[in-house]
Amino acid sequence: MLKKGSKLYSILTGTCPKCQNESMYKSKNPYHLSQLFQMHERCSKCGTKYKIEPSFFYGSMYVSYGVGIAFAVAAFVISFLLIGTTLVNTFIAIVMTMILFMPVIIRLSRNIWINIFMKYDPKLKNQGV
Repeated sequence: MLKKGSKLYSILTGTCPKCQNESMYKSKNPYHLSQLFQMHERCSKCGTKYKIEPSFFYGSMYVSYGVGIAFAVAAFVISFLLIGTTLVNTFIAIVMTMILFMPVIIRLSRNIWINIFMKYDPKLKNQGV
């Protein structure tokens, strides 16, 4: 299901959207908060420039709203509908989910945003720069 060449692979792994051979981020772990936003300027495998234009990733803020809503709805469904907690505890669960998963939401949003504008190129698969 999650195989190289699909947008979903690039989005979930944070790899270069064109060759999918290298992480776009200097630290793969989104919980290294000091390096959360630090990205390589280019892919060392295919040379793809990640920041297409200045402030390119500001657009990912719009995507993060939708991704955040998805996480909040999931927290609601799990806590209120499946576990059966009170509304106050459900609200606390949603807030805690949003705080705990903030770095993941930010990275997913950036990955989705760049994958909207770039697509996988199988010709770049084994190419080095």
